[in-house]
Amino acid sequence: MKKKFSLKWKSSSQIRKQRKYRTNAPLHIKSNMMKSHLSKELRKKYNLRSIRIRKGDEVKVLKGSFKRKTGKISNINIKRQRLTIEGIQRKKKDGTKLEVYFDPSNLMAISLNTDDKKRFKNKEKSKIVVKENAPKKTIDE
Repeated sequence: MKKKFSLKWKSSSQIRKQRKYRTNAPLHIKSNMMKSHLSKELRKKYNLRSIRIRKGDEVKVLKGSFKRKTGKISNINIKRQRLTIEGIQRKKKDGTKLEVYFDPSNLMAISLNTDDKKRFKNKEKSKIVVKENAPKKTIDE
């Protein structure tokens, strides 16, 4: 099987081709895959459904054994498409603690890190005024 990445690939119902696309993608495309859902308040504020997750964002776990736990993102690995959350660790038999890695699709952003102003440059909610009772154009006009 070829390992070369192709931008011309659209989609496939075969999971092996989807997995191949995600695995062989370059880092700048993999970083776009590191998106997470937004909470309802953030959806209204930024008029977006999901956003690229960054270090310092506060998230809530939606799936898995750590469901409903919240914390700040401490580490992001774009190459493996995984991230860790502060305070969520697994204990080994010898007593040492391990960081637990999460997939960004299983998380929901509760609050975002606002240090970088460019992150929200084009994402502010645009105020679109809908004209009510506007005359409709007909074919004759």
